[in-house]
Amino acid sequence: MNPRLAAAHALAAVLSGKASLNSSLPKQLDKVEARDRGLTQDLAFGTARWQPRLSALAERLLQKPFKATDADVEALMLVGLYQLFYSRVPAHAAIGETVGCADKLKKPWAKGLLNAVLRRAQREGVEILAELERDPVVRTAHPRWLQKSLKAFWPEQWEAICAANNTHPPMILRVNRRHHSRDAYLQLLSAAGVAATPCTFSSDGIVLEAACDVRDLPGFAEGWISVQDEAAQLAAELLDLAPGQRVLDACCAPGGKTCHLLEAQADLKAVVAVDLEAKRLVRVRENLDRLGLDAQLIAADGRDTAAWWDGQPFQRILLDAPCSATGVIRRHPDIKLTRQPDDIAALATLQGELLDALWPTLQVGGILLYATCSTLPTENTEVIAAFLARTSGARELDLDTPAGIKQPHGRQLLAQEGGHDGFYYAKLIKIAAGH
Repeated sequence: MNPRLAAAHALAAVLSGKASLNSSLPKQLDKVEARDRGLTQDLAFGTARWQPRLSALAERLLQKPFKATDADVEALMLVGLYQLFYSRVPAHAAIGETVGCADKLKKPWAKGLLNAVLRRAQREGVEILAELERDPVVRTAHPRWLQKSLKAFWPEQWEAICAANNTHPPMILRVNRRHHSRDAYLQLLSAAGVAATPCTFSSDGIVLEAACDVRDLPGFAEGWISVQDEAAQLAAELLDLAPGQRVLDACCAPGGKTCHLLEAQADLKAVVAVDLEAKRLVRVRENLDRLGLDAQLIAADGRDTAAWWDGQPFQRILLDAPCSATGVIRRHPDIKLTRQPDDIAALATLQGELLDALWPTLQVGGILLYATCSTLPTENTEVIAAFLARTSGARELDLDTPAGIKQPHGRQLLAQEGGHDGFYYAKLIKIAAGH
């Protein structure tokens, strides 16, 4: 299959509200030649990244909007516009190849439309975009609800947040300290000709100068390293792990933090890792096996403790709560398309329910670390404030990291170009039983 058509099919599912790129793209990648998979991925992710700009341009160039049943043609047009303005594909190839894909859609009228719009975009697009950029949605390439939310919550940083969200994320490794120190692994990378530097905040983290296939790096198959963003690596350090503890990792998939807990403290009594969907735990098990680690994996709703908790208290709980993922848009740019403003309040409710349900499983004197990959205080400091207000036995502890910005509760990390993702942490200690 032509990579442009494959990318368009993946995006059409996203535009129609039927899927995320995580679920729609792999099926399309299977249909293209191996040599074209990188291009297909770039076209799908790049088009999603710049969709607010590209759609505004398309709207100006079209005489009437697309029908819902023509999401495939709309996606193909956006893929064509992405190539013209954000890729190295020559304009003649971008237009010719994209228009040629229309034959496969069995919509003969689409060919002429695509040709006319893309050729006009080639001639007039730069001037039209310059005019459209007076709208911050077009300038920042963020949907209006999110652009307004970021501006309201982060008046000084919102434009830098948007700019970071539109960049390609760096490739960051986590060194398995059971095998090597970070310095020792940096030496191995240097000997292999791989340029890399230590992370600023995570003691196990390494930033690669250029992304590569992780399987080509020293010791990947043997479990010496994993790929994990620096912000996510802070969880294991902030939990104050010690020998003999029972640790709960709630909402654990895909298991990066589960593995890091076990790497960071080899003498834990047990790690119980819970996630809602059994199929997501397959990935957790694969990660554990590659690293030579073990944890008790349970498929259950974390809120339904009667269904999975054995009554033995935990000394540490990591709650990496389901969230809007607005801190990792650069890794999942289709969040701009799939996430809706009504989702935020619903997620905050779910986050509060998880805190309330898991708190009774924590031993008095134990610590719960609350984490999200969101940059919206509605899901972060406000959730913690509400929980502390209704939970007399909970107290907040300071976080031992200079990363991020201190909030009324917890610390907010904002996505950094060339550095960590957006993330939030708050640390709670249980000083008394009951609510």
